[in-house]
Amino acid sequence: MANDIDSTFLNLINQNLGIAHKIARVYFDDPPAREDAVQEMMYQLWRSFKSFDNRSKFSTWMYRVCLNTALTHFAKAKRTQSEPLAPHHQNIPDIVNTGDDEMNTLLEAIGTLSKLNRAIVLLYLEGMSYDEIASVTGLSHGNVSVRLFRIRKELEAFVKRQNH
Repeated sequence: MANDIDSTFLNLINQNLGIAHKIARVYFDDPPAREDAVQEMMYQLWRSFKSFDNRSKFSTWMYRVCLNTALTHFAKAKRTQSEPLAPHHQNIPDIVNTGDDEMNTLLEAIGTLSKLNRAIVLLYLEGMSYDEIASVTGLSHGNVSVRLFRIRKELEAFVKRQNH
């Protein structure tokens, strides 16, 4: 039974691994900090996996866990000691910089947003509906809509400043 859970968890994580790396890239500038954040996300995902109840898509649930982890990862004054992951859970490949200047500019622009707005735009760029974004962030559908409108304006202004 434990092997089935391990196998299911690893398959789902491998199918959605980009989520953790994207969130880490948006919230943490320093590569070692990103690596630590991804490891913490994996730990939190594993720890809470038994609470995943299939009421939402796995990717939606994973976004929620990873975003919450990113938002609290360095907010704690004193980091609590967590039990280590099993060795076979630690082999997580890293997603490297693509060298795409437009993508790097977009990521830089997203990095200037508030933490909540970063989460919203990241989920939007992943193709999530306003209702799915609302579910992950705890905001209302209308609030997501208004925030995305304002976020677009902020990102456009940033890109315009970079190009001049």
